Amino acid sequence: MFAGKAVTIQVPYIFKHLVDSLPVEAVDVAMTTDAASAAGIPILALLLGYGMSRAASSGFNEYRNAIFARVAQETIRKVGRSVFDHVHSLDLQFHLTKNTGQVSRILDRSNRSISYVLNALVFHIVPTAVEVGLVASLVGYQFGTSHSVVILTTIGGYTAFTVAITQWRTKFRRDMNRLENEASGRVVDSLVNFENVQYFNNETHEGDRYESSLKGYQKASLEAQNSLSLLNFGQAAIFSIGLTSIMYLTSQQIIAGDATVGDLVLVNGLLFQLSQPLFFIGSVFREVRQSLLDMEQTFGLLDRKPSLSDDGKSLYDPSAMGTDITLENVKFSYPGGAARSILNGVNLEIKGGKTVALVGSSGCGKSTILRLLYRFYDPTNDDGTISVGSQRLSDLKIDSLRRSIAVVPQDTVLFHESIGYNIHYGNLDSPWEDVIDAAKKAKIHDTIMSFPDGYDTVVGERGLKLSGGEKQRVAIARAIMKDADIILCDEPTSSLDSMTETDIMNNIKQLGKNRTTIIIAHRLSTIQDCDEIICLHEGTVVERGTHEELLRQNGRYNDLLKMQNSS
Repeated sequence: MFAGKAVTIQVPYIFKHLVDSLPVEAVDVAMTTDAASAAGIPILALLLGYGMSRAASSGFNEYRNAIFARVAQETIRKVGRSVFDHVHSLDLQFHLTKNTGQVSRILDRSNRSISYVLNALVFHIVPTAVEVGLVASLVGYQFGTSHSVVILTTIGGYTAFTVAITQWRTKFRRDMNRLENEASGRVVDSLVNFENVQYFNNETHEGDRYESSLKGYQKASLEAQNSLSLLNFGQAAIFSIGLTSIMYLTSQQIIAGDATVGDLVLVNGLLFQLSQPLFFIGSVFREVRQSLLDMEQTFGLLDRKPSLSDDGKSLYDPSAMGTDITLENVKFSYPGGAARSILNGVNLEIKGGKTVALVGSSGCGKSTILRLLYRFYDPTNDDGTISVGSQRLSDLKIDSLRRSIAVVPQDTVLFHESIGYNIHYGNLDSPWEDVIDAAKKAKIHDTIMSFPDGYDTVVGERGLKLSGGEKQRVAIARAIMKDADIILCDEPTSSLDSMTETDIMNNIKQLGKNRTTIIIAHRLSTIQDCDEIICLHEGTVVERGTHEELLRQNGRYNDLLKMQNSS
């Protein structure tokens, strides 16, 4: 960088000596051939030096670019990965309340902004500062302090004006970012829910909502552009005043015999050579400021800490600790929502290796218990504890705990990848043979092989190309791949027909053999052969036992069963 700037500044000096070396007297027209040849030798040397200096300056700049490109891209990659990992480390509550499209847009802008800031610092801000210092020093040394004062005053006024106007323009950029996030969020939300949009014929409504965000962005963008025009005009005016002033001072020195015409060319060349990075530095400062604003929301993400503490020191070993599950006086209410308590002092013990069903009306806390077991949340009361094996969940590393739990969700969401990839996702370290074996156990292998692309069939956004039963079988195959000691099934058959429901439940029974399995079910006919059925009501356990035992109690479970049979 320094070598490049040193060579760059030599170019106007060579041009000055070239001008001063040219014969300007009238008698020079009649110069002899020998005299002309003698005068032409230094001129030719200066011309060669001028060309070589320009080539060398360009070469140094390109060499700097090549060296820095690797450093910049490495930094962008590491920072991007760090932010991505941090977002994944945040708790479920963050992802439930944050718009996915907005988060995606923040991450995209972050990578671009980091790239721009790094490039600006290395390629523009620091080199321009070096060049300004060199030019001011050399001009002051050769022409006097008055020239240096004019240069430094021009640079100072230029910088102060740029900073002031850029600070004022900040509000427009913030509005643009906010409205761009809003528009991006609405696009993603609408496209992800395109079926709902078409079910209710609301395409026009979605278009109007999107256009509303675009209109706001358009207004903020126009305000930003108008203020940019003001900034550009002011910068050009300040530089023109400075250039005119220094040319006037040099002209006065020429008249007084203290400078040559070449000196005027030198000053003009230095100032114009400085004008390009200076004008660009104004643009760079604006963009750096905007990039830092773009990164504000990224910094906000990085500052946000997971609400769950992962201070546990122990690693969960199911074979040594067992898979018994115990809840003692567990209370819970969701953060940021209504004050209604979901769980009200639940006490529960589930023996390892047993299959247990949780039943009850909607909102009684069944799914909440599964989320607590997977440690998406902690109990909201200090004296409430959840243990697996011989260890409290809070004493275990979260990653260690979750590696021992497989989940079959109510609504299986698949990646927009191949069906083979989605099954393999349960354990990416397993060989491909395990994927096929898991698909066979989940009774979906034959279906997959009937597809033209087999296991390479892309399932579409959220798996929409597959039926509900096929998606649930993929979820079961994925759980088989994980080979976990604890299985959590959250209403895995709620949206399926009776025949498919029976098949899926048989698959789950096979999956749960010799494993601790908890099944949430609304259709009580599907869980009647479980080892134990636990009935919840208003956040507490009101009954527990086998199907026959609960029938004899003639309590809440029996009421639920009668209501289902009557409907």
